[in-house]
Amino acid sequence: MPEAVRPPFAELSPDAVLAATEALEVECDGRLFELNSYENRVYQIGVAAGGFVIAKFYRPRRWSDAQILEEHGFATELAAADLPVAAPLQFAGSTLHRHAGFRYALFPRLPGRPAELDAPGTLEWIGRTLGRMHACGARSRFASRPGLTVARLGFEARRAVLASPLLDAAVAARYAEVSEHLLQAVSSALEFTGPMAAIRVHGDCHSGNILWNEQGPAFVDLDDCMSGPRIQDLWMFLSGSPDERRGQWDQLMAGYRRFAAIDGAEIDLIEPLRALRMIHHAAWIAARWTDPAFPRAFPWFSSPRHWDEHLSDLWLQIDALAAPPMTRD
Repeated sequence: MPEAVRPPFAELSPDAVLAATEALEVECDGRLFELNSYENRVYQIGVAAGGFVIAKFYRPRRWSDAQILEEHGFATELAAADLPVAAPLQFAGSTLHRHAGFRYALFPRLPGRPAELDAPGTLEWIGRTLGRMHACGARSRFASRPGLTVARLGFEARRAVLASPLLDAAVAARYAEVSEHLLQAVSSALEFTGPMAAIRVHGDCHSGNILWNEQGPAFVDLDDCMSGPRIQDLWMFLSGSPDERRGQWDQLMAGYRRFAAIDGAEIDLIEPLRALRMIHHAAWIAARWTDPAFPRAFPWFSSPRHWDEHLSDLWLQIDALAAPPMTRD
């Protein structure tokens, strides 16, 4: 198979995973479970001394060493502040390691179950924890991690979709039209709102990256941490009708504002950020299609019906951007 289309994790066998773990003098007991992760490969590994570690193997050529180490440093800083975050384990003074051509890190296993967002007190607890995380995130700046920009998450992603052979040729012209309209609307909305203070944020903060236990929420997977507005870590917890979203926001803020302040104008960024995520998500799947995990997880992605529905969603998002934003408090 040519190198250009060879799956990125083709050489990462179970034996290679265990060998990489034991190269750090962690004796394994043979238990190995692959966890749900598309961008990287993540495994739960049994340790002979008892318990488990989590091994994360980074997708080749996605992040530089400096960017990964900033992810590790941010997670370590949060954990040192007694925040429930999965921080990498250190071996021989380093958190980033190499084995058989792969870069990887080991993490402690955080116990937990999926969060029930509609349970009483859950959103307030999440808001309180995010307020503490953002208070830490505002103390310093990333030097190498990317920022949240329309160029990176919007226009670059749009070009990637247009260049993809997976885009149904019958809708390519319509995709070009609607995505251009949408990104122009996003740009206008951001220009109207004005610049927002960027801090270090989780970047991909949704219920799938939270584990719930007796101590409350535990945050995992800072792989997409970035410089961005605080609202980026909050808006994905809002869903349903306008009244439902308003109630959810009030619950988040009841906890968040105990530890951090947020500019009320950031509410105006919710629909622009949703639009960027929609376009970027399509580009992400298209770019990863040679990884066998993606056709298995998203078998509908290359179908004409999917692209028709995606275009309809983008047009609806243009309408959402034109609607009045949620009331500021």
